[in-house]
Amino acid sequence: MIHATKGIVLRTVKYGDTSIITTVYTELFGIQSYIVKGVRQSSKTSSGKAGFFQPSAILDMEVYHNEQKQLQFIKEYQWAYLYEKVLFDVVRNAVAMYVIELLQHSLKQPEANPELFYLIEDTLKQLDKGNDTLTGNLPLYFTLHLAGELGFQLQGAYSQQTPVLDLQEGVFTRETPMHPYYLEGLMARTTSDLAGLQFYNDLEALALNRNMRRELLQAYQTFLSLHISDFGEMRSYAILQEILA
Repeated sequence: MIHATKGIVLRTVKYGDTSIITTVYTELFGIQSYIVKGVRQSSKTSSGKAGFFQPSAILDMEVYHNEQKQLQFIKEYQWAYLYEKVLFDVVRNAVAMYVIELLQHSLKQPEANPELFYLIEDTLKQLDKGNDTLTGNLPLYFTLHLAGELGFQLQGAYSQQTPVLDLQEGVFTRETPMHPYYLEGLMARTTSDLAGLQFYNDLEALALNRNMRRELLQAYQTFLSLHISDFGEMRSYAILQEILA
């Protein structure tokens, strides 16, 4: 049966001499893998088609879907959104690759989650449009909100009564926990602020220096690894730590 769905490309590998297998997070079906035939041919009709399937591409697709099969087929595809900066700006591209790799490490089941799809889509679009401050803060915002969509949203908020964020329990608390996985002071307050933001534009007003971003991003990686089994090590994380201003 043929369905129309949006999709965000997560990974693409070569298949045979002329084709690819692409893993896509779709609006309708969650994570799906598709065979796309002939896009690596050197003919006029195939020239440039492989570019549609680079990681972070946002596509409109018509797909064949059979729940009994692990590999599906794409009938038609076109850009749902054309990037102006993400594919050409080094910093924005590094943030986009962080978002995509974070999804690769976090999404363990194929089930659809439209709200998560919209979060990913909006994040990538805002990355393309936003200023440098938004770009620098976006990995922090996305990591926290991804956690919320995956079912372990931070509970509570920073206050004088709850000045410590217990990363293992995912809750703001009064007492410093016995384990080492916690944030306090400015780091806990900033995390509370980030978790409470509802609009991407608010990130443009959040002034964080390089060291704070690096420490927070490291803490959020720890938070995810405590809640996602076999989370693993992210290659893009080290790159992002180096280039974030």
